[in-house]
Amino acid sequence: MAKKNESHVFGIDVGGSGIKGGIVDLEVGELITDRHRIPTPKPATPKAVAKVTRRLVDHFSWDGAVGVAIPTIVRHGVVHSAANIDKAWMGEDAVKRFSKALDRPVRVLNDADAAGLAELHYGHAKDYADGVVILLTFGTGIGSAIFVEGELLPNSELGHLEFHGVDAEHWASARVREDEKLSWKAWGARVNEYLAHLEFLFSPDAFIIGGGVSRRSEQFFPYLKTSAHIIAADLENRAGVVGAAWYAAQGGAP
Repeated sequence: MAKKNESHVFGIDVGGSGIKGGIVDLEVGELITDRHRIPTPKPATPKAVAKVTRRLVDHFSWDGAVGVAIPTIVRHGVVHSAANIDKAWMGEDAVKRFSKALDRPVRVLNDADAAGLAELHYGHAKDYADGVVILLTFGTGIGSAIFVEGELLPNSELGHLEFHGVDAEHWASARVREDEKLSWKAWGARVNEYLAHLEFLFSPDAFIIGGGVSRRSEQFFPYLKTSAHIIAADLENRAGVVGAAWYAAQGGAP
């Protein structure tokens, strides 16, 4: 079995196209294994997703704590939204589902919250831990995590804030840039307008920009101008797995 160190915890990040997992060393916030990816099943029902998480754990012969990040609102372990996941998840007790599939206690949280926790503890966000930090993940949608003096306000869902008459993620996500074939400048202008609106509402000290698009920050950061500091996420696509592992290590109620 692969439980070798008390600082090692298994993290799983459930995404729309892939479910990723790996063993994380929480002393440094880094994967000690390659991140293993299995395509997300279609349809991504609770039963089907839980089976994939079991395959991930078995792949590493893991015996220890597990944290799972999923793209939903999670309150006391129960799913309360299904905007970017199969509708069968609505009302599902995710903690019970994953704990049964993995035959051990599991802690579950929102995927953007997981990424935010990883950045707060191991990335650039820790430099602003005594203020207000908003992490935004730009991908198929827009995920968000809000921290006030290092404390997480869970399930913020700022991607569903109404903006220009639609959900903000339908106007400024990375998917929208691709679907509408927007130039980096045109898309950057949309993102900047969205950030300006969030700055007006929340007065953050810093925005952390995550999601796969953060790896190309040089393409659109020149078009972002707010009073808050704007920083590319440090952990990139590892953040969800690392944050889920960190959350699992905290114990207590899910």
